Amino acid sequence: MTDTAFTTERPGQKLGLFAAVALVMGNVIGSGAFLLPAQLAPFGWNAVIAWAVTIGGALCLANAIAQLTARHPGIGGPIGMVRVSFGPFAASIAGFGSWVSFLTANATLAVAATSYGGSQFPWLLAHPALASILLVWILTAVALASTRLASVVQSVTMLLKLVPLLIALALIIAIIARPGPAPVPPFVWADINITAVGAAAALALWAMVGFEAASLAEDIVDQPVRNIPRATLFGAGLSGLFYLVVCSGVMLLIPAAEMAASNAPFALFIGTYWGPQLASIIGIFAAIAAMGALNGWILLHGELPRSLAVRGLFPAFFGRVTARRTPYAALITGSVITTLLLAANSSKDTAALFAFMALLSTSCSLWIYLACSIAAIRLRAAMITSAVGVAFAVWALWGAGITPSALSFALMMAGAPLYWIARREGPLAPLGREPAAIS
Repeated sequence: MTDTAFTTERPGQKLGLFAAVALVMGNVIGSGAFLLPAQLAPFGWNAVIAWAVTIGGALCLANAIAQLTARHPGIGGPIGMVRVSFGPFAASIAGFGSWVSFLTANATLAVAATSYGGSQFPWLLAHPALASILLVWILTAVALASTRLASVVQSVTMLLKLVPLLIALALIIAIIARPGPAPVPPFVWADINITAVGAAAALALWAMVGFEAASLAEDIVDQPVRNIPRATLFGAGLSGLFYLVVCSGVMLLIPAAEMAASNAPFALFIGTYWGPQLASIIGIFAAIAAMGALNGWILLHGELPRSLAVRGLFPAFFGRVTARRTPYAALITGSVITTLLLAANSSKDTAALFAFMALLSTSCSLWIYLACSIAAIRLRAAMITSAVGVAFAVWALWGAGITPSALSFALMMAGAPLYWIARREGPLAPLGREPAAIS
């Protein structure tokens, strides 16, 4: 997910439809797929149905946000939508919820990187939380030292992350196309139930978070009224289809018990059907992909609070920047919170830690998606898909479980004091173009 809705317009650098679709897919397709097959394996065919339902629900949520952005240009992305519909306090809470979702995503990605790195360096798995914390601070130091360096890391890892996904896709197609039945468990209707589908969908949605990227980048999308809805739906739909095929294939073509016990399911799949040497290489690529995604989200967990601070929705402290406009206060504060999240769950192994953090991050995002869908209904945009989006968000929160959903709501509401502090410091900035940075 990016937060480019808060950037100023740059003439001559507009994104066309193809580039906007690429932006959406680039933000959605990340490291979420690399551990999900292990988490979804116990659900069997329920997980495949969950993928289909999740893709449909995500498309409804995405369409609500996209239509709002297209009909109300300059509204300021999802947080701006909440502000217009429910007021600045709700926008501040939603912004804090988005920030918390970034921080929990960082914890999840750090665990994913540690898990795949552990396939090559087993000592990482002896203390997964500690290794994950160390990785968070290394990349935080990179972001603080040089935004250009962080951008280079992001660009390189973005390309590398496609390698294991494309190899797995080619291997799945080859296995299914060869003579004889594919070694997958039989589909039995009696094994399908709504509770299992809901639980699997909550995990699957973690991989789809970021479908609102085109709406967040409305200032730099050419013909936003036309291109944002199309880019959002095409990008989210194609990404979802890719996930459905690859994650389901990897999960179903390995025995469920063996897949569920793996810390590196892609490496296990490729090692089983191709050979251990390539599996080792894939494990390295997957770890790099997770590190790259973590690098990008760390940049975002610094940028979002800064943008909220200059709008008067967060305390001015979060708007403090270096001479190079690096939001050091927000970066350091965010990484401290991520560290606390990892340390609080240090007793869990990598699989359990990833599952809990993924559900917590997804739940935080779902509250924002729910607010945006309700805002779309109030503003009479995409009424049918917005209503379906509301139902899907509520169902997904139920599927995530009471603990992640309640904790995510509590964490979001914990941001209320930040708004009250901001109100004492100064007036709100008007909606529209970003105000000047805080000195």
